[in-house]
Amino acid sequence: MTLNTTAIPTQVKAQVLAEALPWLKQLHGKVVVVKYGGNAMTDDALRRAFAADMAFLRNCGIYPVVVHGGGPQITAMLRRLGIAGDFKGGFRVTTPEVLDVARMVLFGQVGRELVNLINAHGPYAVGITGEDAQLFTAVRRSVTVDGVATDIGLVGDVDQVNTAAMLDLIAAGRIPVVSTLAPDADGVVHNINADTAAAAVAEALGAEKLLMLTDVEGLYTSWPDPGSLVSEIDTATLAQLLPTLESGMIPKVEACLRAVDGGVPSAHVIDGRVEHCVLVELFTEAGTGTKVVSRR
Repeated sequence: MTLNTTAIPTQVKAQVLAEALPWLKQLHGKVVVVKYGGNAMTDDALRRAFAADMAFLRNCGIYPVVVHGGGPQITAMLRRLGIAGDFKGGFRVTTPEVLDVARMVLFGQVGRELVNLINAHGPYAVGITGEDAQLFTAVRRSVTVDGVATDIGLVGDVDQVNTAAMLDLIAAGRIPVVSTLAPDADGVVHNINADTAAAAVAEALGAEKLLMLTDVEGLYTSWPDPGSLVSEIDTATLAQLLPTLESGMIPKVEACLRAVDGGVPSAHVIDGRVEHCVLVELFTEAGTGTKVVSRR
């Protein structure tokens, strides 16, 4: 969705800016972790708008940390190379061959493109992976499919986060752009689901907010019923809903639960198909999408 801002009266623009003041004050000096994925990564206008949003936050004295996925790009590259791909329980099954492609695409393509887009606004973004400065340590995970624990290959959960490297970058005025690859205790590299990694980073950094970009308007309690879209939900209610949710939403909801239960004041599932969705969520009274808060 592209907005024609020239058609908006000047007074309305001023009112929008004034409305943002309380939120700017609340977030000044705070870390906001943003999980970047979905259509926001593939549409050129959305990619540029997202990069501008990150530069905007940084220039407002807010410290964004971007954790990105790359599912569509990995899938496209696997098809080009004639490599079969599979998903189980919302997670990509990662063989050693698939992992090689994921490393190439995540850090060498998706991460570099986003770094360049942000840096068009100034020398802000620095691309890193979990392999850099021992940022993440991974532990292999399985998923439950139809009640059965199922192996999904070289896919890990974040076991530990070494925040020193990211804090150094933040202190230097940089925006960390994190590709979610990490070694386990034996040095074997795993692909980390970006939703999972974003939650772990937000928790470890003591972030003020975690934003999850998706390809829907927010969280639906009964997808695809439009009337089931919720604007705010607490973790206790969300945990009860988890088994009934659409499989692609489960990792995102698990991430929100982990972050909020780990001390992040709120997590937000927002529509990444809308330009400047990050600014709308952070700096307007109405916001957008679904806000997840601790149990009431």
